Amino acid sequence: MKQMLPLALVFCVIVISTGCRSRRVAPRIEYDRPLPPGQLALRKITDPNLYPDFSPGWRDLDSLQAATRKSLNYLSKPSSRQYFPYGEVNHDRAVKSLDTLLTLVDSGVHCDEINGLVRAHFEVYESVGCDDRGTVLFTGYYTPVFDGSLQQAGRFQHPLHKMPEDLVKGPDGQTLGRRGAGGQITPYPTRTTIEGSGMLKGQELAWLADPFEVYIAHVQGSARVRLPDGRIITVGYAANNGQEYQSVARMLIEDGKIPGDRMSLAAMIEYFKRRPDEVDRYVRRNPRYVFFQIGEGPPRGSLNEPVTPWRTIATDKAVFPRACPAFIVATLPQIERGALTTQPYSGFVLDQDTGGAIRAAGRCEVYMGMGEQAGQLAGQTGHEGRLYYLFLKP
Repeated sequence: MKQMLPLALVFCVIVISTGCRSRRVAPRIEYDRPLPPGQLALRKITDPNLYPDFSPGWRDLDSLQAATRKSLNYLSKPSSRQYFPYGEVNHDRAVKSLDTLLTLVDSGVHCDEINGLVRAHFEVYESVGCDDRGTVLFTGYYTPVFDGSLQQAGRFQHPLHKMPEDLVKGPDGQTLGRRGAGGQITPYPTRTTIEGSGMLKGQELAWLADPFEVYIAHVQGSARVRLPDGRIITVGYAANNGQEYQSVARMLIEDGKIPGDRMSLAAMIEYFKRRPDEVDRYVRRNPRYVFFQIGEGPPRGSLNEPVTPWRTIATDKAVFPRACPAFIVATLPQIERGALTTQPYSGFVLDQDTGGAIRAAGRCEVYMGMGEQAGQLAGQTGHEGRLYYLFLKP
């Protein structure tokens, strides 16, 4: 999954980053508004009376425990030290914050006690959001599962490509461009050029049956592929071509193809299923192209640790601290008794992934899981909320 393109990943009139969102957003709200030079995304809350109520989020502690251990595993690697300090938070403090949270999880603390314990042990910071008042747009992403093949055969005619050798990445994994024969680096070609020229012939990693499924994998940044022999493999994010992401969902709304209040991933799938001849016309208007690699085990985030449904979030790692414990207060979709509803949601999360289309302090994505139901939830996520981080008191 590595570096989700929020469906990883999708913005403007309606915001869709890992794919599709169902909520119309006023154009004046710039959720991707960049921070002023030198400003951190997080601001310390000096009055504990302004802390959120943590007690509703103190549930399903087994998954919180597992996700916290994954963050600790990442921070145990020497390479993680290069991303600290983050403001007043050094690497040691980040580790101890996670250790303390894990101790609380393991201790059997009741939800009625968690607010007092947070106040006693942690300082709470809040994202400044898109407006310097804490407004954050929450969207969702997931891991799709598609039928596919490692060879081009029968109905499997649409490829996922591995990263080409001439693509140059920087130290943080960002795409710098394409290395030419003389060593010069130029911008990597757009999706239209890549797909129209056949320049990646021979670089195919896997083949899918539907061209829009390929695009969903691109936007999500990863997929599980069910092979003809029954095996299931993970194709994870390897790189992108460095071009700016453009939302196909937004294009469909602007062209009057799907009303904004009905936009969802399911609506897009149904639209292109009935009009397969339009897939290329729309998809190629998004210049970003994603390259994949075969992975083992569950999908992984940009920290190269497995992601955990409802515990892993993806943020802009240029402005948020990696692997650290956080808490979200938002409105998110749920499926109850077979029906999809939207409800207030609070939960402890870990900042373990990067959204390829996520920018600045006003955006956050929640990993919803794997498969069709997770896709339904991710495709209907798109509401404002608040994002908090917890750091052990110095």
